[in-house]
Amino acid sequence: MKQTFLSDSPEETMEIAKSVAGKALERNAVCLSGTLGAGKTAFTRGLVASLCPECLPLVHSPTFAIVNEYIGKTHSIFHFDLYRIKNAEDLYSTGFYDYEDRKGIIVAEWSDLFPECFPENALLVEIIPKGETQRIINITYKE
Repeated sequence: MKQTFLSDSPEETMEIAKSVAGKALERNAVCLSGTLGAGKTAFTRGLVASLCPECLPLVHSPTFAIVNEYIGKTHSIFHFDLYRIKNAEDLYSTGFYDYEDRKGIIVAEWSDLFPECFPENALLVEIIPKGETQRIINITYKE
């Protein structure tokens, strides 16, 4: 199933993410794709706001850390940025595969660089800038 949303602000992007947080929880993986500044981290903020709101102040892009962990009272989100990862060996060295065994949702920015590393039922989120603040957000998932 594919849904398409139109967002006019980072706040609307967060609201869209909140509306699909239940689907993300079912799948344990969210694959985010989009150009620099598209709104991938804003989308992640919406997921965190819905699933572990006490962690919302901690959400920021994990560009240099590779992964940020948001451990909530009932759910956890492991927020990866794969932009600087060059190959499968580098991805392995980050400990990425260890997170699959932990209870939580893997949310990965730039996941399109390593599509083979995510489960088939992952929630796919493509964010396409359309102007300065407007975004088209395509969300694909299998029923």
